[in-house]
Amino acid sequence: ALASLAIMCHTRYVTGVAEIPMPTPRRWIGGRPMRWGILAPGTIAGSFVSAVHTRTAHRIVAVGSRSLERGQSFAHEHGIDRAYGSYGQLVEDPEVEAIYVAAPHSAHTELALLAISAGKHVLVEKPIATSAGDASRIFDAAARAGVFAMEAMWTRYLPQSDIIRQLLGDHILGEISTVAADFGFAAPFMPQHRLFDPAQAGGALFDAGVYPISFISSVLGPPAELSAVGSIAATGVDDSALVSLKYPLAVASATTSLRSWLPVTATIAGDNGLIEIDREFFRPSGFKVTLISMSTGVSVGEWKDVEFGASRTDGLSCQVDAFAQFVAQGATESPIHPHSEVIAIV
Repeated sequence: ALASLAIMCHTRYVTGVAEIPMPTPRRWIGGRPMRWGILAPGTIAGSFVSAVHTRTAHRIVAVGSRSLERGQSFAHEHGIDRAYGSYGQLVEDPEVEAIYVAAPHSAHTELALLAISAGKHVLVEKPIATSAGDASRIFDAAARAGVFAMEAMWTRYLPQSDIIRQLLGDHILGEISTVAADFGFAAPFMPQHRLFDPAQAGGALFDAGVYPISFISSVLGPPAELSAVGSIAATGVDDSALVSLKYPLAVASATTSLRSWLPVTATIAGDNGLIEIDREFFRPSGFKVTLISMSTGVSVGEWKDVEFGASRTDGLSCQVDAFAQFVAQGATESPIHPHSEVIAIV
């Protein structure tokens, strides 16, 4: 799939000695515009619709909610043709080709399976499920139904992520031995809120920690061992965690919190140098590369995302174009975020 990507723009990597060509971010192409339905309107669903309508040729044609009034309000706000007062009605809409599941984590599996049973392709918000077994159920059901299922880990499909993949593929950092990432924020404690409610699969790891864990996995893959320390909120969910991941030749750490504001940066380090990804690393941002040589000294280069600018949630559109490309190619999984890795991350 990556071989069919087209050049998006030209950026150069500048060292202290000479100007070295920087890998070019590549655009997801090859998929035709698709007609989408939204399951469960909310904040992330609103950002998703805006990104799709602003940045792509795809269209959201229907939304399904447990409340018809809420669905109609969302449809009116975002220029969507139809609203349904049940999820079942949405997935049975014959004009809808693909479903975006934006419900709380605890409902992901049920709604993904509902969409798949209706013969729809499905993009499920992260984490795709709250257990490895449920993640496997979704992928197995999609395979049996002949539809495409993907986790909406949008970071994987951003321009900066493609450049970093190319740099790592060229072994610019040498042997990677350390990766670190974090994402945390201070959320007011509200027991009934989805962040703190066990019934809605709340907790720092499921909501924010999935980003640093997935980032580490994108570089090093599944760990050989892991351990964690953290704290538990009064409702019983984790509200902070430090996860240590051990690999045969590397170590990694992921930090997450609902109690404190963290830097939200990420670092990849090897024996030739390091890549430091700016705040917030999982959104369109930028990064700095520092190469260190005993013979030539220090070389530094930077890349900044200029396509999305202040509208960083517009980067959600990249995963939709990638999704359409995979469907058009008849792929059974994302080549840069395969099912086995998604399951391992959960």
